[in-house]
Amino acid sequence: MGRGKIVIRRIDNSTSRQVTFSKRRNGLLKKAKELSILCDAEVGLIVFSCTGRLYDYASTSMKSVIDRYKQLKVEEHQLMNPASQVKFWQREAASLRQQLQYLQECHRQLMGEELSGLGVKELQNLENQLEMSLKGVRMKKDQILTEEIKQLHQKGNLIHQENIDLYKKLDLFRKENIELQKICEARKSNGEKTSNSPSTIQGQYDLHIPIGLQLSQPQPQYSEPSTKAMKLGLQLH
Repeated sequence: MGRGKIVIRRIDNSTSRQVTFSKRRNGLLKKAKELSILCDAEVGLIVFSCTGRLYDYASTSMKSVIDRYKQLKVEEHQLMNPASQVKFWQREAASLRQQLQYLQECHRQLMGEELSGLGVKELQNLENQLEMSLKGVRMKKDQILTEEIKQLHQKGNLIHQENIDLYKKLDLFRKENIELQKICEARKSNGEKTSNSPSTIQGQYDLHIPIGLQLSQPQPQYSEPSTKAMKLGLQLH
């Protein structure tokens, strides 16, 4: 069976009330700690029991949390009139200018400029920062070079494999060329043998010997009608 819904009201039984307070207090403190860690929030929690006992939790310090709370409350109250708003934004602008000036000064010091006012400890801290930055830059450069070398090795392996394949194809073409040469030589040898056969025929029958041809005279043909015509001619005479 599921847990029943609890009515939110004061628990009359003191023992049950103390047990519930202890459980929920621990859960509340745990949630406040998780909120400050997970969300990078500044959390301050103050709990007084019914007996007057204090339980608190602060992500930084309770004093700084309370001071910050009071300052924001005062500023919220002051922002109600325009004059207070102008002063507030003037303070914000001055604070931003100071931060910008500090960042520019740090940048110049990292570039090796304006070091005259720094002591030995400050210079040592600056040197450590530069060494850490240089170490990070070198690590990034080594990582990029390693990746490029890996890619070049892969390309080299691909080119080597393509070269092997081309050598295999070239060897195959050479073998095919040799076979074709053998076939051509065999055909040439067969062609020489067949070309000798007309010479043997020419040996038996010399084609260059002149042949004498005589034309026969046409013979007169005597047919029956011609004899009858001759008889008729004689009779007419």
